[in-house]
Amino acid sequence: MLNLNFHPFPIIETERLLLRQITEQDAAEIFQLRSDPRVTEFLDRVPAQSIEEAHRFITMITEALLESRGICWAITLKPENKLIGTVDIWRIIPEHYRAEIGYGMLTEYHGKGIMQEALTAALQYGFQTMGLHSVEANVNPHNMASIRLLERNKFVREAYFKENYYYDGKFLDSAIYSLLSPL
Repeated sequence: MLNLNFHPFPIIETERLLLRQITEQDAAEIFQLRSDPRVTEFLDRVPAQSIEEAHRFITMITEALLESRGICWAITLKPENKLIGTVDIWRIIPEHYRAEIGYGMLTEYHGKGIMQEALTAALQYGFQTMGLHSVEANVNPHNMASIRLLERNKFVREAYFKENYYYDGKFLDSAIYSLLSPL
């Protein structure tokens, strides 16, 4: 079984990015990210309505981190320290060496290969450092940008659930993609 400990917080550096811990100082950017309808279009949840929701999100991910239930990185461009997106490994199932990956980015940074770089780094950490055997992503089947990103990273669609999710008065479908450890 996985024995996880995210202390001290694992800062990850790539060619262009610094993946660091999210703090209360990121609340404005978290609110911007979680309230933008273009970012939340396929997340099937109501966009954030207030900065307090951003603070609650930060509290939630901090508690998950302290309890080793998940880890969420702020994606920042070097040398800036401004949060432009997030990538996280959560819903960890230690006894099955499996977790879910999630990600989101401010729209002005879309199409620049930044999420590809962040996802690669987070997956490498998940497989090499955490010891995960598999990582899954739960995707709205209409989110073609996310599906292309996952497929580019060798994720395979394992399941397609018809109308398994109820949101905004409608039953919606879900697609599950997964990636096995390359190790």
